[in-house]
Amino acid sequence: MSGTDRFATNPDWASTGGWDVLAGGDANDELFGDVVERVALETGDYEAVLVGEPYDGAVIGRQGAREGPPAIRRSLARTKTHHFDGGPLEGVADLGDVASLVETLEDEAGEPVSAVQTELRETTRLVHERDALPVFLGGDNSLTYPNVAPLLESGTVGVINFDAHLDVRAVDGEPTSGTPYRQLLEDGLDGYACVGARHFETSTAYHDFLHERGGEVVTAEEVGDDVVAAADRALEIVGDVDALYVSVDCDVLDASAAPGVSAPTPGGLRTRELFRLLRLLASDDRVAGFEIVECAPPLDREGLTADAAARAIAHFLAGYMEGRR
Repeated sequence: MSGTDRFATNPDWASTGGWDVLAGGDANDELFGDVVERVALETGDYEAVLVGEPYDGAVIGRQGAREGPPAIRRSLARTKTHHFDGGPLEGVADLGDVASLVETLEDEAGEPVSAVQTELRETTRLVHERDALPVFLGGDNSLTYPNVAPLLESGTVGVINFDAHLDVRAVDGEPTSGTPYRQLLEDGLDGYACVGARHFETSTAYHDFLHERGGEVVTAEEVGDDVVAAADRALEIVGDVDALYVSVDCDVLDASAAPGVSAPTPGGLRTRELFRLLRLLASDDRVAGFEIVECAPPLDREGLTADAAARAIAHFLAGYMEGRR
């Protein structure tokens, strides 16, 4: 299968007409819809590429994240490109959605999660080989494993995961949205920091497992006390790795800011805290990938979660591009 054959247009996204159709309006009000264009994997020279992953076959709890990629795109298309410190954002392209996942949208039975992860890993390896930052639009958290795994093949890797939960459950039969970091740690992940985790949202066994593997937690309370110190602590935890991957599970946000997730809970981060953290971390020159997972539009209220996800991408890209100028 060629690189081009690995991507397709999500039917829900196609029905909206694309980036430029969603933008429109004032010519002086530049939006992401005005600057993002669909490209093939093998062509173009861009700072970052979007990759949709419409899948929620492994989610623990309420489904709906398969509808995340087009909803996030729609919100991003209507988001202005100007950052007060970083200036206008440009150089962003869209590869489309992973074709194998688009094909399963109407398949009620679906493949085993392990097979989905194996097939997706071959696609994400090709994306990582591009000289552009991959920005994965999920999809459930089980996709984190194949999104990160190719990086383990070429050096040391650390992940900073914004999440209410640790996601280090043991794989019992098939992987789930709660197992990706155990899978990665067992495959040799070198550093893991979970930022925004909440008390009473995990078990002692999983907390102990994480510490035994060298991972640590920066709680939502600690973020609330000092955002900059929390970012510094997360970087300290992952240590001196070659590559840094940043993941955002939308449930890291307080339920009032992100109701459209599988497991919304109180006590989470504020959007402003998340955006600042992402911009700070994105400027690190080791950043090799970014993802947004667990945005579930059918569970959302007035598009709050999709809007938060889209703006999280914008803030991360602002930090990433400003740090490389």
